[in-house]
Amino acid sequence: MEQNNQRLAIRVSVNTIVLNVLLSAFKLVAGIVGHSAAMVSDAVHSLSDVVSTIIVIFGLKVANKKADKEHPYGHERFECVASIILAVILGVTGVGIGLSGIRTILAGHYETLAIPSLLALSAAITSIVVKEGMYWYTKAAAKKVNSTALMASAWHHRSDALSSVGSLAGIAGARIGYPVVDSVACLIICFFIIKAAFDIFMDAINKMTDRSCDDETVAEIQTLILAQDQVLGIDLLRTRLFGDKIYVDVEISVDGNISLYNSHNIAHIVHDALEDHFPTIKHCMVHVNPGSKPENSGE
Repeated sequence: MEQNNQRLAIRVSVNTIVLNVLLSAFKLVAGIVGHSAAMVSDAVHSLSDVVSTIIVIFGLKVANKKADKEHPYGHERFECVASIILAVILGVTGVGIGLSGIRTILAGHYETLAIPSLLALSAAITSIVVKEGMYWYTKAAAKKVNSTALMASAWHHRSDALSSVGSLAGIAGARIGYPVVDSVACLIICFFIIKAAFDIFMDAINKMTDRSCDDETVAEIQTLILAQDQVLGIDLLRTRLFGDKIYVDVEISVDGNISLYNSHNIAHIVHDALEDHFPTIKHCMVHVNPGSKPENSGE
């Protein structure tokens, strides 16, 4: 199952690399021929997606390596490292777009700027459509394989689409006599990109610092445990995120008069039920405590 998820994630990443290279080449030519500095910058931004996607592939390959002597608990957290790197790249991209807009606004002299051609305008529209499609394509795969690094890559595609929206606004504004629109749009886009980078960064940090699962997941785990035969209660339940995997430590109470063999069997049933119901659970430790004997036990 994990190997299939890795192959899917890598296939999606390779496909987006090919599309980004083709799109970047088209935007670069359109920016030069169409006299649009914004489109040239947009082409460079698309090329940065290639670098980020390569980082994703590297992170996925390392994260899916089997446990070894140096890493007995596996390598899942390397995917979080890839997510943090992508978040930083995304944040720097957002800041760069924002600063570019501020510099242009403060500089003024918009009348000296060359008027972009329809080729540059069409390139911006094409970029928005393609990059937004890549965002949804990558996001769907990220959800399917539960990959934070792949989700970060999806948001990088979205940031490129937003950048192209700014380019489109600037090119269209310049063609109708309002070139400052490009710079104003850059500031708005900057905010959304930095917010996405912050969310990705915090999600990766939480998964690297043993944060517990969300309340809904914990409640679902509790319900499943209590639904198993002969489980009288839950004395302790701890969960922690390890990369994109979940570790569960639970202490259950069972009838203290049953044999060790039977109590072990109950623990095994709880263990298997949790791992079968939650594919993202990598490790589950079930400890059995003696509880009060049920009144209707007949003994």
